[in-house]
Amino acid sequence: MAYRLLADLIVIVHFAFMLFVVAGGLIALRWPNVAWVHVPAVIWAALIEFFGWVCPLTPFEIALRHRGGEAAYTGGFIAHYLMSVLYPEGLTRGVQMALGVLVLALNGVVYAAWVARARRHAAG
Repeated sequence: MAYRLLADLIVIVHFAFMLFVVAGGLIALRWPNVAWVHVPAVIWAALIEFFGWVCPLTPFEIALRHRGGEAAYTGGFIAHYLMSVLYPEGLTRGVQMALGVLVLALNGVVYAAWVARARRHAAG
């Protein structure tokens, strides 16, 4: 029972991390010091997508599910929890690359706005 709860907690942390990667730049607009944590998180997430790596949280969750007597899934976290909803055919290399580009582009726009706002503030 405890292993299953820990595995579920890992899923929650994983989702929270992904949300932070996608939306953390907006948080950094309000609280600039968040950028010191957000930018490395974005880089890590993009590298995982670009190189097809598996996030360390995924095998940890799978191991906890095994120990808890549950059947583990195959593939990565995104393939299991997100891609099955968004793209029923599964995660392809092209989709991974697109996700990496999307994360970088979205956050690039947010940080460009952040820098522009900081420059206006410094000049005015």
